[in-house]
This record gives sequence, structure tokens and C-alpha cells, in this order.
Amino acid sequence: MNNDEGAHTWALVLAAGEGRRLRTLTTAASGRSIPKQFCSLYEGPSLLHEAIERARAVASRGRTCAVVAEQHRCWWMSALATLPAANVIVQPENRGTANGILLPILHIAGRDPKARVVLLPSDHHVRNEGILAASLLEAVELLHGSGEEVVLLGLHPEDADPEFGYIVPRDGGNGRARSVERFVEKPSREQAASLIASGALWNAFIIASSVPALLAMFRRRIPEIVTSLEAAVRSDPEKLSCAIAQVYERIPVIDFCRDILSGEESHLKVLPVPSCGWSDLGTPRRVADALCKMPRPDARSSAEGGLGQLSLAAEHERLLFRTAQQYRQ
Repeated sequence: MNNDEGAHTWALVLAAGEGRRLRTLTTAASGRSIPKQFCSLYEGPSLLHEAIERARAVASRGRTCAVVAEQHRCWWMSALATLPAANVIVQPENRGTANGILLPILHIAGRDPKARVVLLPSDHHVRNEGILAASLLEAVELLHGSGEEVVLLGLHPEDADPEFGYIVPRDGGNGRARSVERFVEKPSREQAASLIASGALWNAFIIASSVPALLAMFRRRIPEIVTSLEAAVRSDPEKLSCAIAQVYERIPVIDFCRDILSGEESHLKVLPVPSCGWSDLGTPRRVADALCKMPRPDARSSAEGGLGQLSLAAEHERLLFRTAQQYRQ
């Protein structure tokens, strides 16, 4: 990547989700549910911290942004202290993944109209970060000279998981990135196996695009919301939070994959990513699978916690996520 490309490459870490599917595993002793991006596997760094570090493959800390939710302030304030304050974009409330992407993209566009951005979910786990980092760089390089396409990273499936979304590439084409034929959400296991046999990839929700291309896609799908949020983001700094809150009060919940990407296939490319041990940690089973493949903590610490005699499955139900001690107080 040359200096000019690097100067306009941003990373956007998506950290505003509620993590509802894992609440039984991420609830603190106080009874308060902690969104999974603020939790860690065993006693390692939080998933959010891992995502911020992942972003360094393509963007400097000064061009790494995170979108967060106001109601999670007690968790992200310290976690994101290393980012510039202007790079932490706060949603007043949750209005779906599409609005959660659109708001920070408009912020970035106002600061750098030539920006290229890589979208990174903050609640994923990757065993081999080097493989994913190389693919992130390749995706950014694919954007050079192309202002029209949005590049999705599609992971080579490690099994026929019926709970993932799949990207079906179109046959033919030159180069590593391929056109997108269609999306398939949560197929049956048999359908998933058939899709994989035909070359389908896991949809990891990791995306690289120029900011103008992303905004053009949003304008085609939800033009009124783009206009409203754009005006709010351009408000006087002292009125910015209020202006955004007023827009959020009246806009509907919109899903990025279902309501924005679906139907935009002609503007999309997919870059196949070799298996790298990626998981979205979306269900207890997938968390357990990830833990099985990680180095185990000291067996004595497990025994001292009264878990030494439990089966592996039962132990995972207890140890799936470990949170920072302050979150439990």
C-alpha cells in the first residue's frame, strides 16, 4: 500500500451490538448482561480489544473509528481510551446494523471525502490473525482505482454450519475477487453442504469499500434516512448529539445484510479468505468450539474454581466468557 492509499484508509470497528444470543453466558454475578464485545475468552483481552488490534493491519490508530451505543458507556469509555475522542461515534440507541454503519460512515466522509474504509465487527474471534490481516490488505488494494465496488471478505467454510450466512460467488471472472451472485441466510445443513461444494463462502460481515461507494449504496436503498442523518451530522458541534438523537427517534430498525446488501449484488465483489479459525461466537456451541481450539488455562485454576470434575461441555457452560473484574463489581 503506498503512502497516498494509507492516508485515506480507515477502519471502522462495529461495537454497538447487544449480544442477546449469548446473554446466558455473559451475565455478570450482579445479574447484569454484558454485551459480548466487552467480554474475553478465558482471561485474555476483550473481543473489542482484539478488533481494535485487528484494525491495525490496514489503518493507523488515528484513522481507526468505533461505533458504540450510549447505553454501553460504562464499558467502552475505558476500553476505547486509546482512540481519539472524535473517532468514537456514539449511537443514542440501537436502530439496526444499517443505521449503525451509516452514522459513522457519514462522520468519516465529513473528515475525509476520499476515504476507503474496512468494516470490522468487534465480537469475532480469529485463531490466525496473520491470514486475515493479509486478506484485509488485499481487499484495500483491490479498491485502488475503483470507486464503484464494495468488497466483502468471504471465509472458506470449515464446516457446513447452518447458522451462518453464505455468499455465493458468480462463476467466471478474472482475479481473486469475484462477483456476487446471491446471499443465502441460515440454510439447512444439507443446503449448506451443497453450497460449499459449489464454492460458497461464509459471510463474515467484514467489508472494504470506498466511502462514496458505500454511501451510494445506502442512498439507493434508504435515501430519506441518508438525507436526515447527513443533515444531523453536519449540525453545529454543540447541537450534534441532540440532532442525531432526534433522527434516531423516528427512523426504523434496518438490517444491513437484509435491507442494504441484498439487491445490490451487481455492485459487490467477494474476496475468498483462506481458513483462519474465524468464528462470530454467535451461539454457545460456537463459543465452546472456539475454546476447544484455544490453549487451556492452568488446570489448577479450574480445579480451585470447583470445575475440575466437570465434563468439558459442562465446563464450557461455566467458563465460556470471562469478563474483566470491574464489570462484575
